[in-house]
Amino acid sequence: MLKIAGAAAGATVAGTALAARPATAADGAFAHPGMLHTRADLQRMATRVKAGAEPYTAGFTRLTANRHAQSTWTANPQATVYRGSGTPENYVTLYNDIHAAYQNALRWHVTGITAHADTARDILNAWSARLTRLDGSADRFLASGLYGYQFANAAELVRGHDGFELARFQKMMLDVFHPLSEDFLAHHNGSYITNYWANWDLTNIASVLAIGILCDDRAKVDRAVEYFKHGAGMGSVKNAIPVVYADGLAEWVEAGRDQGHALLGVGLMGTICEMAWNQGIDLYGYDDSRFLKGAQYVAKWSLGGDVPYTSNTRKKGAPGIWSGSETASAAAAVDPAMARPIWAMITNHYTKRRGLDAPHLTKIAARFAPEGGGGDYGPNSGGYDQLGFGTLAFTRPRATAAEATASPTPTAGGSGASPSGGASATPSSSASPLGGKGGDLAATGSSDLPAWTAATGVAALAGGLLLLRRRDRARRDTGE
Repeated sequence: MLKIAGAAAGATVAGTALAARPATAADGAFAHPGMLHTRADLQRMATRVKAGAEPYTAGFTRLTANRHAQSTWTANPQATVYRGSGTPENYVTLYNDIHAAYQNALRWHVTGITAHADTARDILNAWSARLTRLDGSADRFLASGLYGYQFANAAELVRGHDGFELARFQKMMLDVFHPLSEDFLAHHNGSYITNYWANWDLTNIASVLAIGILCDDRAKVDRAVEYFKHGAGMGSVKNAIPVVYADGLAEWVEAGRDQGHALLGVGLMGTICEMAWNQGIDLYGYDDSRFLKGAQYVAKWSLGGDVPYTSNTRKKGAPGIWSGSETASAAAAVDPAMARPIWAMITNHYTKRRGLDAPHLTKIAARFAPEGGGGDYGPNSGGYDQLGFGTLAFTRPRATAAEATASPTPTAGGSGASPSGGASATPSSSASPLGGKGGDLAATGSSDLPAWTAATGVAALAGGLLLLRRRDRARRDTGE
């Protein structure tokens, strides 16, 4: 038995913003830092690494070994960034600098070494002083989404650091990144609403949400939350995960496309959920934890397990230009060695914050621990789609029963100015733990060290990678 929701097969309407009642984000001021990491998260990382606790130290070792995490990194800002075939592409420079800023900022929070904060600040300041435009083919919308949410996260970690030009950086995000992200969600590059696969929406939802948090803009946060829940494009949660099966798994629509893009989409949806959570908004638990079911499906499938797939057809093209359709009728083949640093964040939320069973997530997170970041998963842009380092950043103790049944609360306190600021409460957990078996540590992965030391896939981190971007051949402007 299954239930199907989402965009109707073969929809023919042009992309447009969904007219629906606005969502209401959590009341009160925004929490800073409050995107992928809260003050409590950063303090936990620093404390555990200093104590030599695993798997935090293994995760930190991956960070310090990355060439982007060095305080000697020098920025190479551009006035215009191009992404897409047929243009003078230079976006490699942008994503490398973003990951250097993020990794140095994270390293600062763990170690307290100011040189890393200074490097992150200098990278961000250099770009906000020069960048005025994103351009290219339709891929410019991928640039606005991917690099928008990543840039904002790097800035959030140093927003109070001495010398950081926060107002100028916010202006760049509002003038350069947000207009493209919002335009894509509203108009989908003038295409039919189903022309672009789910990850295109998800990148831009993540960007709008992150920019809203960075700029203390409630309307933008509400816009991102509302689109996640009810948007007409393929990236809203019921369109990206259109079929829920009786066994507790839910089909990820891009599993019918290929493994690499399915992993990208899961990582992006997890990123959206985590950023919203840290502002007191529970998207992880939305619609009976629909994302949990979709993530479990992709985890099982990626490990070589059998999963069902309900055939779907999507309309492609743009009104008055061309039209066609594409049908996905089965889950694509997978490489169980394909690694992306997306699993620790999702697994720790559901098994540690919520106390739920997530055996497929637990298994795949253990297999690919400790997670690295940009630069550790191949040289092309697909290896930089996630900020990563989840083993260090998201490993957490199991919540108490009271915490696991509480609603999320934004973590207040601190401006991101210091890696050792005053303590603040850990975000309480989401709504009721549906179906969790609290005592089953093996199923929930509640024991960090055994799960980490039992991992068998660490050596496979560099193997079996699907390079999501192939720049050596021309591509249509119809979607990634």
